[in-house]
Amino acid sequence: MSISKDLEPVQCEKRKLRREIALAEAERREADARAARARFAKLDRDPKTSRLEKRLAELEPRLTRSSDPEDLPAISRQQREAFYRCE
Repeated sequence: MSISKDLEPVQCEKRKLRREIALAEAERREADARAARARFAKLDRDPKTSRLEKRLAELEPRLTRSSDPEDLPAISRQQREAFYRCE
């Protein structure tokens, strides 16, 4: 849960950049799309972020197989709250 909390600002920024890229491509603004892709690539290259994302990807399957029935709703709630905080 703490890894998700640490990654939240980066994931939020990536979500915004994905929207920006899609909108720029739809409106045929190549320069804007290229600039957004460059910012997105810079976020992906950050070693701390990459390490945390890799660790989170390793832990997620373990969490989904959890034997505690309250784990999945708690994780789902945390992800929803993080998503809506980005808006």
